[in-house]
Amino acid sequence: MHRNRDDILGDVVLGVIAGAVGVWVMDRVDWFNYRHEDPEVRRQTQQVRPGGEDPAHVIAQKAQRMTGAELSPSQHHAAGTAIHYVIGIGPAAIYGAMKGRVPGVGADRGLLYGLGLFLIQDELANAAAGFSADPRRYPWQAHARGLVAHLVYGVVTDTVWNTLKGATSPNSGARAQGVWR
Repeated sequence: MHRNRDDILGDVVLGVIAGAVGVWVMDRVDWFNYRHEDPEVRRQTQQVRPGGEDPAHVIAQKAQRMTGAELSPSQHHAAGTAIHYVIGIGPAAIYGAMKGRVPGVGADRGLLYGLGLFLIQDELANAAAGFSADPRRYPWQAHARGLVAHLVYGVVTDTVWNTLKGATSPNSGARAQGVWR
């Protein structure tokens, strides 16, 4: 029993690391696509966003108002970025705990995980909580960009988790040499 708890904790930690890498890569893909979008689509997206900001920065702004904190623009940006990473790392920790324990988790190389986060978090929860506008107000290109970014996040998170898991398993040296036991 104790060994299993240690395995789960280790897999959660691997999920945290994998999720952080996944968020970082997702951001690069999303920003690349955003910068190459039609300027009119970018304008429409900015126009419907609450305060012109993405959900993580909206959360940071609401937290700032609730606490009465005065943050400079750079502190506000840092808080929003930290929230963005927490939003990506939290589900990855759960994903790490479920891999190998819940049938089917990871069988698709993280694609369903990324799709699920896109649908639940981006398309439903953010709007329901007021962190984004109603999804119907965004241009379709913003949804497509978000979907691609989240699929990349899911695949990267899964790949990094698998890589780290292989590197930390007892037979990782044998695997590195191509010998499977």
